[in-house]
Amino acid sequence: MSYKTKLLVVLIGLLCMSIILGGCSNLTKESVIARQYPTKPINIIVPFAAGGGMDLLARALEKSSHKHLGQPLVVVNVTGGAGTIGMNEIAGAKPDGYTIGVAGTSAILQPLYGETRYHYATALEPLVQVVSLPMVVAIQADKPWNSVNDLVNYAKEHPGEIKFGHAGLGSTSHIAGEMLGKEAGINVVQVPFKGDMESLTALLGGHVQFIFGNPAVIKEHVKSGKVKILGVAEETRLTIPDFENIPTFKEQGINLAFNFWIGIVAPKELPVSEKERLLAGLKEMINDSEFKKSMADIGMEIKYSGSEEFGDRWLKDNIKLTKIIKETGIADIIKAQKK
Repeated sequence: MSYKTKLLVVLIGLLCMSIILGGCSNLTKESVIARQYPTKPINIIVPFAAGGGMDLLARALEKSSHKHLGQPLVVVNVTGGAGTIGMNEIAGAKPDGYTIGVAGTSAILQPLYGETRYHYATALEPLVQVVSLPMVVAIQADKPWNSVNDLVNYAKEHPGEIKFGHAGLGSTSHIAGEMLGKEAGINVVQVPFKGDMESLTALLGGHVQFIFGNPAVIKEHVKSGKVKILGVAEETRLTIPDFENIPTFKEQGINLAFNFWIGIVAPKELPVSEKERLLAGLKEMINDSEFKKSMADIGMEIKYSGSEEFGDRWLKDNIKLTKIIKETGIADIIKAQKK
């Protein structure tokens, strides 16, 4: 082999080596960047006003976020459009891991009621389900009814007199109220409000006779003696303090069981490394003793599930809720209002 040929072989070898090392260097840089994420605070969008169940959950996560993610979560309330404005903000955000959001069953419901900017089931990346919230029926403590059947019998004897408040047309609390009317065979007047807190205020003021809500929103008023709970729309009784002895609707002869979930989502096409880091951090936050105590204190039961299982529930609930809103007539109510 001539000198020139040997030199050419050596040069080619060096060139190949530099390409390989350069590639490794780039991979190393990418690995370092992935390990460094997050390098700044992460916005967590809540699509409803402060004080509701989603907001309380987000603020409980916020407390331990720096400990488990290395950066704080910053709660941002984006209200309006029955949650769709905030959901649009999440779905339309840059998928870089610095915008995530809190989503509930309303993310499935809103596209069923009419056209939305995004179809949230496909425009969002389900990360983790955090809680599965039961629905309870609440009345003013000074009312004479001590069971769901007492309320139902009164409604039958006084048709059209009983009003129930809810968090907005098509909300989960609206669905629960219409389901009660259908299952019990009573005519109750639905009164929409802008969120759970407004409907609770209306109950306390005597403007409506009952509401459906989740224990997190009602708990303090139960403890203070202003509100009493007649029934739980679950298959079994709750384990939440102050709610353990409340009978289910089924125990009282009414075939009604309905709950909803709250979880954390991100814009679609979130990079794998950022998603994995978020999943690990969120799981640690949810298992944090301080977070568990916060959830117990506000009346929420943790029902954690990972990304795949959470995504499966979206699909199953979409089928279930499509059927419910047709059977209860809610789809027709919303369609008529839009006209």
